[in-house]
Amino acid sequence: MSAIRPAAVVVLAAGEGTRMKSATPKVLHEICGRSLVGHVLAASRELDPEHLVVVVGHAREQVAAHLAEIDPGVRTAVQETQNGTGHAVRMALEELGGPLEGTVVVVCGDTPLLTADTLRDLAGTHHADGNAVTVLTAEVPDATGYGRIVRDGATGAVTAIVEHKDATEAQRAVREINSGVFAFDGTLLADALKQVRTDNSQGEEYLTDVLGILREAGHRVGASVAGDHREIAGINNRVQLAEARRTLNDRLLTAAMLDGVTVVDPATTWVDVTVTFGRDALVHPGTQLTGATHVGEGAEVGPNSRLHDTRVGAGARLDNTVSDGARVGEGASVGPFAYLRPGTRLGVKSKIGTYVETKNASIGEGTKVPHLSYVGDATIGDFTNIGAASVFVNYDGQDKHHSVIGSHCRTGADNMFVAPVTVGDGAYTAAGSVIIKDVPPGSLAVARGQQRNIEGWVARKRPGSAAAKAAGAASGPAGDEG
Repeated sequence: MSAIRPAAVVVLAAGEGTRMKSATPKVLHEICGRSLVGHVLAASRELDPEHLVVVVGHAREQVAAHLAEIDPGVRTAVQETQNGTGHAVRMALEELGGPLEGTVVVVCGDTPLLTADTLRDLAGTHHADGNAVTVLTAEVPDATGYGRIVRDGATGAVTAIVEHKDATEAQRAVREINSGVFAFDGTLLADALKQVRTDNSQGEEYLTDVLGILREAGHRVGASVAGDHREIAGINNRVQLAEARRTLNDRLLTAAMLDGVTVVDPATTWVDVTVTFGRDALVHPGTQLTGATHVGEGAEVGPNSRLHDTRVGAGARLDNTVSDGARVGEGASVGPFAYLRPGTRLGVKSKIGTYVETKNASIGEGTKVPHLSYVGDATIGDFTNIGAASVFVNYDGQDKHHSVIGSHCRTGADNMFVAPVTVGDGAYTAAGSVIIKDVPPGSLAVARGQQRNIEGWVARKRPGSAAAKAAGAASGPAGDEG
């Protein structure tokens, strides 16, 4: 293990978070595609710690299940009763088998903006300065309510963390605050935790008391200052959750734009941390990109589109589109007002037009479904045209069935394809047909009743109506049967 690589990262996630006013544990609330604790774990993993342990307490079964899903290698320590941050860290060390040699980093599970770079700087400063404990601090515009960092004027060492209510006027003028994130010498931490007392207003073991214990024992307490004070912000209510989401979203979009993506209006564009882009991708206003979505090189998405777990090929265009789990081929065109449901696969330069819905559908190269249609549980070949108002009737009330339309087919408007059915390559179907039997390649299928005209019906059944008068005028005296 390197000198800077932590022996352990301990994530504190046992609290209830009552100010969220939610049935969901606070650390499981999400921003930008990850839970709050998920963001903290992702940053912590980049330090490559020997151990990563999360202290759980409130709703621990739910939190532990989530942790096992997003990071199977993480360990959990249970804090049966929330007896303070010092007690929580003690539970984590006991889970890991006692004192650890090396650096132990302690972070909070509700700080989703904390970056791996800042944690690396903390661990690096801790090692370089030879500190017993190093506090992550930040300078904030308004320090009201925060614990102030008091330093030795000569050495810069931290001499105290003074809570706002206990601070003097001079101390309240200090804008450097405690983040609640620390790097400890593992052996010294374990010894100091045994000395932490509970004779305070809350009757709890405070982790911050360790700093005073170590300093009184002659050890150095230092600090590492975060470059952006927003990184240390904890989430305690829905307002702060929204503020953190906006900050993280801006961070993600800035990185994308600096990497060659055009985002027309960052204020109305939302992305998850798992979204990726190709160079020269273009994102229009009102667009949400979530999950494992990838927008390929030169592709164009939006306006007013929502894509989840969707891969958009290079040069494709999606306008006013909702997509979930679809794969869109290079140069394809989708929308406006299209809905691509899971299992949709669009070929190169295919087209899904206005008010078209697809599900579990494979649509070939150059094939077009231009208007007002539903394509479900179907395979359509290459360079086929599906007429307007077509429906793939895939459900018989109990089971789903599959339809196949070949390549270079031309199907008429207002067709119903009652699955399972196959239309062969190069076949045509007439407008208004209900196709219930297979159509051989190169055939024309006509499946509709013969037209019958009943002359004079309007004059007899709707005499005096506007329609009757119009018909009479159009027919003339010789043809007026009224």
